[in-house]
Amino acid sequence: MAVLLLACLLPLSALAQTGAGAEWERLGQESARQYRMGNYANAVEVARKMLELAEKNVGTEHPDVATSLSNLASLYTFQKQYGQAEPLYKRALAIREKVQGPDHPDAVASLVDLAEFYGNQKLYLQAEPLFVRALATRERTRGAEHPEVVVSLGNLAAIYRDQGQYARAEPLYKRRLAIREKTFGPEHRFVATSLNNLAEVYRGQSQFALAESHYKRALAIFEKAQIPDDPNVATCLSNLAEIHRAQKQYAQAEPLYKRALAIREVAFGPDHPDVAESLIDLAALYRATNRVREGEELEKRAARVQSIKR
Repeated sequence: MAVLLLACLLPLSALAQTGAGAEWERLGQESARQYRMGNYANAVEVARKMLELAEKNVGTEHPDVATSLSNLASLYTFQKQYGQAEPLYKRALAIREKVQGPDHPDAVASLVDLAEFYGNQKLYLQAEPLFVRALATRERTRGAEHPEVVVSLGNLAAIYRDQGQYARAEPLYKRRLAIREKTFGPEHRFVATSLNNLAEVYRGQSQFALAESHYKRALAIFEKAQIPDDPNVATCLSNLAEIHRAQKQYAQAEPLYKRALAIREVAFGPDHPDVAESLIDLAALYRATNRVREGEELEKRAARVQSIKR
C-alpha cells in the first residue's frame, strides 16, 4: 500500500515549477504528522487539500495528482473506509498508465496498491490478476531477479497461501528464497523471512518435518543477529510451537510459546495485539492438556488486551 510518499518526490515534480511546490510539500508533511499522531480525520482533511492543490496547478491527469490520490486512498484504507479509497486507487492507476505508460514503475506501484487493497479485504479474485500482471511487467522490464520482482513473488504467493492453494504458492516462495540467498547470502534476515514464508506453506500441507526444518533455520538466522527482543524470533518460536502442538507434542510446544510471549511483552509492551496472540496460543495449549484454569486466566488477559482501543 502506498503510505504517504509526499515530499520526497516533490523536487522532481511539475508542482515545483508552478510555485505551489512548497505548499504541496508542507501539506504532505502535515498530513503525515497528523497520521503519526493518530489524528486520522485531520490527516484526511489535509490530504484532500494536497490533492486539490495539485489538481488546480497541474491539471487532473498528472502524476503528482496520482501521488496525492494514492496518499489519500491509503489514509481511507487505514480507517477501513474502503468505499472512499477504491475509486482513488483506481484513478491514480488510470492516470499513471495513461500519462507514464503501463510499464512505468510508478504505474506498476499503483497496480500493486490496488491489488493489496483487495487482498487485505480477502477479495482474492480481484487481487490475483493485478498481482499477476505486476509480476509479469516487473519481470519483463526489471529483470528476473530485481528486488521489485522479489516483492511481487511474495505478494502473489501470499494470495495463494491465504486461499490454501499451496501448490501454487510453493514455487513462488521457493524462487523468492533462491533469489534472496543468491543476492544476500544464506544467513541474511531477508532469507530468514523467506524461509518462514515457505515453512508456512509446508505447515499448511501438514508437511511438519519440512516446516520445522525451515522454521529452525530461520530462527537460527534471526538469533545469530543478536538483536535483543527481536519480534522475528518470537514469530519463529510461535510457528515452531504450532508445529509441535499440531502433532500433540505439547511438552515441546509450551516453552516455545512462553519464550515467544516473553519476547513480545518486552518488545511491544503488555497490551500489544501480538501479546494477546501469544496469550491465546498458550491458553489453547493449556486447554488441550486439561489445564483449564490456567487457560482461562490467559484468555481473560488476552480479551482485555484486545478490548483496548488503538
